[in-house]
Amino acid sequence: MTFQPGSDLDSEDVQSRVDTVIEENDVVLFMKGNRLMPQCGYSKRALELIDQYVDDFETVDVLPALPEFREALESHSGWETTPQTFVEGEFVGGSDVLAELDERGELEATLAGE
Repeated sequence: MTFQPGSDLDSEDVQSRVDTVIEENDVVLFMKGNRLMPQCGYSKRALELIDQYVDDFETVDVLPALPEFREALESHSGWETTPQTFVEGEFVGGSDVLAELDERGELEATLAGE
């Protein structure tokens, strides 16, 4: 039997999950993979940047239903690509934006919702 990612998740399920996770968590990172095994360099970089300043944040692996997650995330951020970071319901950006904020000394305050 061939593994088919996302075969048990439809667009409505993913949209509902995205909406709920963004609403219920102060900091959320939608990424490829998970904290233990990021599956792309950009996701790994975003995870490392957030982890410097925030101990308790949510991560969501988009790989099990990548097309559905792209669509659901685009409705919140206008972006299809991952990783995507949300703080207090607001879209912050991907790993490049997080790195830029960190270089300017603004990432910690941004992740704190300031």
